[in-house]
Amino acid sequence: MNKMIRAAATALLACAVALPAATTATAAPAATTTPADRTVAVLPAAPDAGRAATSAPDRPAERLKVPAPTGPYGVGSSVLHLVDRSRTDPWVPEADGRELMVTLHYPAARPGNGRPAPGRPATYATTEEARLLLKAVSVDDPALIRGVARARTHSTVDARPAPGRHPLVVLSPGFGMARYTLTSLAVDLASRGYVVASLDHAYESSGTSVPGGRTLTCVACTVMEDSGWTKGALVTGTRAADTRFVLDRLTGPRSAWRYASSIDRSRIGMAGHSVGGASAVSAMASDRRIDAGVNMDGTFWDTLPADGLGDRPFLLLGTDDYHRPGGEDASWDTTWAGLSGEKHWLTVAGADHLGFSDAPVLFDHFGLPHGDLPTERAVSVTRAYVAAFFDEHLRDQDQPLLDGPDPAHPEVRFHRP
Repeated sequence: MNKMIRAAATALLACAVALPAATTATAAPAATTTPADRTVAVLPAAPDAGRAATSAPDRPAERLKVPAPTGPYGVGSSVLHLVDRSRTDPWVPEADGRELMVTLHYPAARPGNGRPAPGRPATYATTEEARLLLKAVSVDDPALIRGVARARTHSTVDARPAPGRHPLVVLSPGFGMARYTLTSLAVDLASRGYVVASLDHAYESSGTSVPGGRTLTCVACTVMEDSGWTKGALVTGTRAADTRFVLDRLTGPRSAWRYASSIDRSRIGMAGHSVGGASAVSAMASDRRIDAGVNMDGTFWDTLPADGLGDRPFLLLGTDDYHRPGGEDASWDTTWAGLSGEKHWLTVAGADHLGFSDAPVLFDHFGLPHGDLPTERAVSVTRAYVAAFFDEHLRDQDQPLLDGPDPAHPEVRFHRP
């Protein structure tokens, strides 16, 4: 079992291999990759995985457990398959348009007494998606695959939505990572009253299941590696276009989602991890419908317009060792100076690059150590500050949590360069 635990963890979330930290926000620098770089999270097998295995305890292949959401609503879950045939896919030009999978988490009506909405529980990933994660290190143990694929996500498939209209938040994952690696954040935001659209960007994850029994794998990972990791702006620009298309299909006159009437089209935000967070600026710059954005530990690749993002607010939330002002990632300093609306710059002591995703939950599940910040704190901090930011800027609810240090979150440091 040690071998299987080690293999699963390294295949899922081995380390952060990133695009080089840009010295400016205008262009990608030339090509060396170091363990400290954080722009893109990919999922290769770690070269020292054998050493990790010796310290991992034996444990049964239990079902992964996503932390329970904290809000008052039950959570529903719907999956959409969308294809934008007006664009050529940049990674696979011969594909029939740009193909996207979207998971919507949303506030669901509860039957009472705090019980979850009735119906079929939503799973974490498809079996094939989980299998591909494990295949990277030649592990095909069915129990490990099932334990990830059938994780409890605290959401119910196509549950009846709660009454009313709710703000929409788009989530974009790190490069090489699937949309389900932001599930802990997505279900929590939904439980607090948001409709959350998590995107899988075609050919940019280890595996994305699409209808017809097909699976899209990370062709883009090979392209980026062959190019010396210099095409970060292609990734963010493509994701900005993906986001515009998804917003069109969710909020347009003939929505692709059966519960689209639950969305308040006048209140839209976007958040992302790693390059998904960098893409939030790119998407906001090209789409005025997005009212507020969050970058969780991603290096910026695009130059802001002359007026920044207008008066729209933005949150920088990152690792303290890498993303403090004047730190290794100069793109944060450059972008901060160009933001013209209300802005917040927070770093989290003890967090590592993957700590803003489900990585800590997955590492704990497989019994392996990770960053210095305990899993429950990593999850709690990410949820608390992302929700506070959107509550203040999409709901006009004043959030003292954003005003300065809070004793309940001693890891979080505020910066006002």
